Amino acid sequence: METKAIKASLEAYAKAYCSKNIEAMMDLFDNSDNISVIGTGADELCVGLNEVRDLFLRNFEEATATAFNWDWLDIRISENHAVAAVTVTIHLEHNGNELKVPIRWTVVLKNKNGKWVWIHRNASTAASNQDDGQAYPKDTEL
Repeated sequence: METKAIKASLEAYAKAYCSKNIEAMMDLFDNSDNISVIGTGADELCVGLNEVRDLFLRNFEEATATAFNWDWLDIRISENHAVAAVTVTIHLEHNGNELKVPIRWTVVLKNKNGKWVWIHRNASTAASNQDDGQAYPKDTEL
């Protein structure tokens, strides 16, 4: 049952992101300033409600997401905290082009009064200069 609620929060995130609904996005997060988001951009290191909100608003200005395709999901629950490890392909419209962006997420949630709320989300992309089966990049200059 708890796993189902966490999956539902991921779907709610996708729906809010695609509709650019900042209030619905922020409702997924704990309403304290004790939240953080790390995005794929070099400057996307956000702590607190205002910084997280500003990051999402910037994302909404730059592109429009049209779909989230969930590829892989692993959820681990320990008492009132959970971690969701996810791979997702986000379909975007950006500068007149359609993009498919493969993303890896780690979402940390806590159960607050019976509702799973996000307290941290980290996004990354797979290293493009690293071969399958290799632990480190081929190129020594990163």
